Amino acid sequence: MKLFTTKQKGDIGEKFTERYLKKNGYKILERNYRQKCGEIDIIAQKGEYIIFTEVKTRAANFIARPYEAVDRRKISRIRKTAAMYIAEKQLDAYFRFDVSEVFTEPESGKVIDINYIENAFEGASYESI
Repeated sequence: MKLFTTKQKGDIGEKFTERYLKKNGYKILERNYRQKCGEIDIIAQKGEYIIFTEVKTRAANFIARPYEAVDRRKISRIRKTAAMYIAEKQLDAYFRFDVSEVFTEPESGKVIDINYIENAFEGASYESI
């Protein structure tokens, strides 16, 4: 039985999500974009949308759903970090906040499923962030 650290599991989920997004026509702009206020796992573009994706990876036998870990505090940090990215890049585009749930086999850590949730939570206006 191979045990993975939280960081290793997160990396597995992020890489799998990145492949999933590319396969579905998304262009990856950034991975692990960091600011003092937080981090965004994947920033991508599809059409006229910039998508900020939070990736949560859990063993398939885990009781709670991965998206449940994206609480109000986490959402607030993601919004603030997204606002920093928007300002830094001077973007004029539509934005969306998604969550990628990646499920792995408990022992091997092999990815067995992904549930990609578009518009997982609402953004706030730039002025209110």
